This record gives sequence, structure tokens and C-alpha cells, in this order.
Amino acid sequence: MKLLADHRSILEHRKTVRWTTLGILVVLLVVAVMVNLVLGQYTLSPGDVVKALAAGPDGNSVAGANVLWHIRLPRIVLCLLVGAALAVAGTLLQGLFGNPLTEPSVIGVTSGAGVGAALGIVFNLAFLGSATTPLLAFIAGVLTTVVIYRLSSMNGEVKVLTLVLTGIAVNAVAGAVISFMVFLAPTSSREQIIFWQMGSLNGAMWNQVGVVVVPVVLCIIASCVIAGKMDLLSLGERAAGHAGVNVTAMRISIIGLSTALAALAVSYAGIIGFVGLIVPHILRQVIGASNRWLVPLSAVGGAVLLLVADVAARTLIAFADLPIGIFTALVGGPTFFILLRRMLKKGGVA
Repeated sequence: MKLLADHRSILEHRKTVRWTTLGILVVLLVVAVMVNLVLGQYTLSPGDVVKALAAGPDGNSVAGANVLWHIRLPRIVLCLLVGAALAVAGTLLQGLFGNPLTEPSVIGVTSGAGVGAALGIVFNLAFLGSATTPLLAFIAGVLTTVVIYRLSSMNGEVKVLTLVLTGIAVNAVAGAVISFMVFLAPTSSREQIIFWQMGSLNGAMWNQVGVVVVPVVLCIIASCVIAGKMDLLSLGERAAGHAGVNVTAMRISIIGLSTALAALAVSYAGIIGFVGLIVPHILRQVIGASNRWLVPLSAVGGAVLLLVADVAARTLIAFADLPIGIFTALVGGPTFFILLRRMLKKGGVA
């Protein structure tokens, strides 16, 4: 009886921690959105923001309405989508491979998707209008994921160290291809690619938001749906199969969703690394390893992280818009190194 009572107490505590974490993240998200609305090269007071929001996108007579509706709001919404997409993509890959080191930018998925996006920019491809670049990024991301998985697989088993080393090689090759694209590109496209390589939400527009919002939201919802079954994969393929999980279909679903999310994020925001590494790692320390909670909370956490990085990119240097990827890399690089060292000491990387 005492063991049962202790077990129930632990479950109640975990439930409380998870709901509390969700509440804190939602509050942080609201605060981050408000800060992004107010701060920038053209500072708005909270009162100006309220008036501009009430006036609508056509309220040209209201101070700051144009800045708010046509510059900041599309950037904020795209930032929310990109942050959530990258964090969920990282959570999915970590759940699939059972290792916190896996993340779209680390294993090369993001840079592979970037090659497809670069091809669209350089050769000015527009056979599907504004959806062409995201489609090319998605195709390149899928192909890259397949190549990485095949190269990392030994006798049907994917070892994380092999995966990371394969990712390093893929990142190098993809970087070389993108550099070649820069060499071929005209001046206008060249500047766009170089800035895009460092990750930026500068110049975000409503039509870009319109392209990515539906697929990103659908992919995140689908990720939340399969999150519960992902927990069964940690028990091993045989145990998961006995529990009714189609392991092959689950693996394909996870890889497809994570690739789609990474590709959609890359297509308009450029290569922003380590969001999918930082957010799941921090949340896993707080709420535990349950993917049923990690996936939705990572979506909110990723949005918060990218909003904070974006406001820093816009405000740290006057009249300059720094690449947002700089800030995520400054945090993510040391985090990756710490995780790698910790796992090497434990013998957890093989």
C-alpha cells in the first residue's frame, strides 16, 4: 500500500510540474510577443500597440500601424512558427534515436534542406509560386534524411556517434554546395543567400506566413498525436511491436514530420541551428522524458526561445538587424559540447 501511495504521489507531482511548466511557458510566450511588438528600431509604447491593433492593417492614420501590421506582426508570427517547428523536429528526432544529441542542424537535415532552398533562390524557380522554395527545401531535406539514415545504419542499427559524424560530413558537403550556389548567383541573390545562411527573419511577409502556417500547424498536431506511441519505442522495437505499434510506420512518420518541419523552417528563415537541441534538453530536465508532454511543450518553448533571440537581433545594435542564427548558435554550441562530454563520460554515445 505504501509503494502504491508513493507511486501516486510521484505521478501527482509530475503532473503538477508539467502543468506548471506549461503555464510558465504560456506566460513567457505572451510577454515575449508583447516585447517584440513594442521594441525595435521604431519603438512603440504599449498604448500605441493597442491603438494600432484596434485600427487594423488599413489604419494608416494611427501612429505605428504600418510598422506593426506590415513589419512586426508577420515577423512575430513567422518567428512563432519557425521556433515551434525546429523545437518539435528536434524532439521527434531525439525520441526516435533515444539520444539528446540528435537535432536537425547537428545531423545535417537543416543544411540539406538549405541546399534545396538555395537552388530555388539562385535559379529563381517559381513553378509553384511562393510555395516553390519550401517544396524544394522539403524534397532536399527528405533526400538528405534518407542518405544520413542509410549511411549511419550498421546492420539495421543506427549508432548516435555514427549519426553525428555523418551529420558533420553532410553539413560540410551541403555547405560546399551552398557556397557554389553563392558563386553562381547574381549579386542580389548572393546577398540574400549569405544572410539567409546565418538565419534571419528580416523581411518576413504575410504571404510567407500563409505558405507555412497550415503545414507547420498540421505537422505539429500530427507530432502530438503520435507522441504517446513514441514513448513505447524507448522500450525497444520488439516490446513496441507487442504493444501494437507499427515500428516501421512510426519511424517513417517521425522522420517525415521532423524533415517537413525543418524544411519549412529553413525555407523562409534560413539555417537557424540548435533550437531543437536546447529546448527539448531543458524541458526534459524539468518535466521528464515523456514525449506526450515534451512535444507540445517544446513547440511553445521553441517559439519563446526564437522570439527572445529575434528581439535581441533587432535591438542590440542600433539600426542593424543581426542574423538570428548567431544567438541560437552561441547558446546551442556550448550546450551541444556539454551534452557530448556528459554522454562520453557515461559511455552513452556509441
